[in-house]
Amino acid sequence: MADKISAFVGSWPFILTAVGLIIVWVIINVSYIIKPFDPYPFILLNLFLSCIAAIQAPIIMMSQNREETKDRIKARNDYKVNLKSEIIIEDLHLKMDEIIKSQKFIMAKIDEMEKRGGK
Repeated sequence: MADKISAFVGSWPFILTAVGLIIVWVIINVSYIIKPFDPYPFILLNLFLSCIAAIQAPIIMMSQNREETKDRIKARNDYKVNLKSEIIIEDLHLKMDEIIKSQKFIMAKIDEMEKRGGK
């Protein structure tokens, strides 16, 4: 739930909606079409905005903590995959070295046999 709230709070639709509501609030309380319920300096609006900020901050922190945990797990898995790949490549190098040694030995035997047969 914290991730969904953080995603919405950090989006343009939320920002534009909040700015729109603040503008409407100010217009209603500055114009004397109706009796202002929160006259300038808009103390009630300030209280609402402070309460929203006080609630949003811990929710955003929870979401960030969850993302950090996910990133840590992903980094650990990446490390394990890289380590396993490195071990496999090292093993392949050793096997290739063995094959090359074997081929050199066989080629030396073939050359020796050809020299004996050619004499």
